[in-house]
This record gives sequence, C-alpha cells and structure tokens, in this order.
Amino acid sequence: MTDSVPAASHVDVHAHYFSRSLPDLARRTGDDRWPRLDTDDGPVGRILLGQRLFRTVQPSLWDLPTRLAELDAAGIAVQVISPVPIMLTYWADAAPAGEFTRAINDSIAKEVAGSAGRLRGLGAVPLQDPDAAAAEAHRIGVELQLDGIEIGTNAAGRELDDPDLDPFWAAVADLDLAVFVHPLDGGGDAIRRRGQPFDFGLGMLTDTAIAATALINGGVLDRYPNLRVALAHGCGTFAFAFPRLRIGSQLTPTPEIAERYEDLTRRLWVDSLVLDPEHMRLLARRFGADHIMLGTDYPFMPGQLTSAPRLVADAVALGAFPADAARAVLSSNALTFLQAG
Repeated sequence: MTDSVPAASHVDVHAHYFSRSLPDLARRTGDDRWPRLDTDDGPVGRILLGQRLFRTVQPSLWDLPTRLAELDAAGIAVQVISPVPIMLTYWADAAPAGEFTRAINDSIAKEVAGSAGRLRGLGAVPLQDPDAAAAEAHRIGVELQLDGIEIGTNAAGRELDDPDLDPFWAAVADLDLAVFVHPLDGGGDAIRRRGQPFDFGLGMLTDTAIAATALINGGVLDRYPNLRVALAHGCGTFAFAFPRLRIGSQLTPTPEIAERYEDLTRRLWVDSLVLDPEHMRLLARRFGADHIMLGTDYPFMPGQLTSAPRLVADAVALGAFPADAARAVLSSNALTFLQAG
C-alpha cells in the first residue's frame, strides 16, 4: 500500500491556522470571548479568551517554516488551512465580527501566498449576518482567491437550513466555493452532558450529524445543486444514523425526500478523521470513496500527519475500498473538492 500511494502526493484537507497579527478585540471591547494568540512565553503559544487560557498550542499553528518542516517529514504535499473553530465568532455583533473575519482571511491568504504552493486556504465569514457573509465570500473568492470557506455547524442558533442563511448559500454557489463544516464549542447543545469525554467523543460528532441532516432535509442541497460541502470528522455520527434518518424522513412534511436520501447523502464530502479503519468502510458506503478526503485536524491531534494515511492503508487491507480509491482519498479527491486542478 505504501508503494502504491506515495506520500509525496498526499493532500490534507483538515488543518488549522491562527495568525499572530489578528486584532485584540478582547482588550478593545472588554468582551473576553474574543480569541487571541499569545506567543511570548517560550517555545509554546497560548490561545486566550481575554485573559483566560483556552488551550496551549505549538508553533506549527502559526509559524510557516515549522509547519512546512513537519509536512515534509510526514510526506504531505499540500495542506488546506482554515481558522481554528474558536475564531468563528458568530456570537458577536456583526461589525466587529466582520473586522475580525477580514483580518483572519487576509492572514490566511498571506500564509498561502508565502508557502510556494504547499498550502491552500479556506476563509471565514460573519455568518450571523448573512448579507455580510455573502459579501465576504465574494472577497474570499475574487480578491483573495482562496479555495473556499470554513463555517460552523450553526450560526448563533440558526441551523444551516435556516432560510435567513440563503444569501450566503447563494453567494457560495454562484462563486463556486467549497465549504467545510466544523463543529463548534465541543458540540454546543447537541448533547445533554458537557466536558470530557462527552464533548470530544460525542458532542462534536452529534453536532456535525445535525448539520448534515439540516443540509439534506432542509432543502439546501436541492436549492443549490452545485454546492460542494464537506463535513469534518467523517460527518460525525451521520453515517451510523443514516438508516433511521431515512425512515424518519418519511414522517416529515416532505416524505418524498426519503426516496432520495442516499443520492443526497452522496452529494456531501467528508474527511477521513474517524480513527478506526472499520469506520472508513461505512464512510465509503454512505458517501462514496470518491467523496472521502484525507484529514488530520493538524496541529491539534498529534501524530495524525502520519497515522491518518496509515488508517487509509488499513481500510484497504480490510476491504473498505480498493487501492486506486485509496490513492484518490489521499490526494486527488481533495483537489476535486476544492476544484484546484
């Protein structure tokens, strides 16, 4: 397997970036929910919410030479960078959120431009203001020429099929931008328990499945048939819940959607970050092997740059999909999703 899928061609579609140049809106506004990156305390950095530590981070999150050296060591040819989810500040007023988002996107575009083709970028939009989100999507696609947009699983309580979000979806479809959906806040209110292991193990996966169900049952995929939407972490629990969701769709005001559930599901894309090769078999069945892409959540899950490709190889060994499909999972599927050539 290693010989048939050379590491030099690998494309990682799920990785994060946080610039040191973003404005400190917590200090300016007095609201300690605004994130900032502090890199003044030695070899590690800190993501802070006001003065509160959110998490300790490694230089690979913000330093391009460190990132590229680690990609070289792992044999990753191209990595798609997107904001850390805490940077998607949908809770904020639209004006400061728009300022923060523009700074995020400018920093990602600068990082991509300085990478000699090793990085591609997904920007962010102030999704709490759909018209402003549509305008920033235009700037992302036309001015900054990034490949797409990362969004959360909901926007300040609006689910992804909320009609108020249609200006954003229409702009994305018109601009032909890829969309990557990532869970927020450990799954938010998707489950009744908070903290660990519930947030990481269940909340984020359930939150993502709810978002996928909204896209299908809420008619977003029907209204915008050329959308390319990918969901993180293998679309969470959706693949396992699929049979019940299809039956449950017969009980909705649009029961005919149940007959198209498989086709609509195969419109979605997913990353490979499911941590078990047996799960890859189900991803291939639900979404198609041609809609699975290598994902590592770099740099937040140590070791995934090397273990994620091994998971794909293990899936081949289990018969989840053939070696030629694995080559596409590791490389060309992501480029097709991005339409990057």
